[in-house]
Amino acid sequence: MIRRILAFILAGLLIGMYVLTLVFGLMQNPRTTDLLMASVAATIIVPVILYAYQRIYRLIHSQEDNDGTGNAK
Repeated sequence: MIRRILAFILAGLLIGMYVLTLVFGLMQNPRTTDLLMASVAATIIVPVILYAYQRIYRLIHSQEDNDGTGNAK
């Protein structure tokens, strides 16, 4: 359940960045290009970092479960 909530929060943040980029673009803000590049970078980098974090977490915890004692934690 917590995973789903975090996914919605992340999606909301990414959508918010794109909406703000559009608004600043319509207002002809000189930093619009920088905002667009930041939005695109965040769209790619944030999910990759979260995926890597999940993989490392699973690896660490699977090694703890298979510590050789036969006792599951």
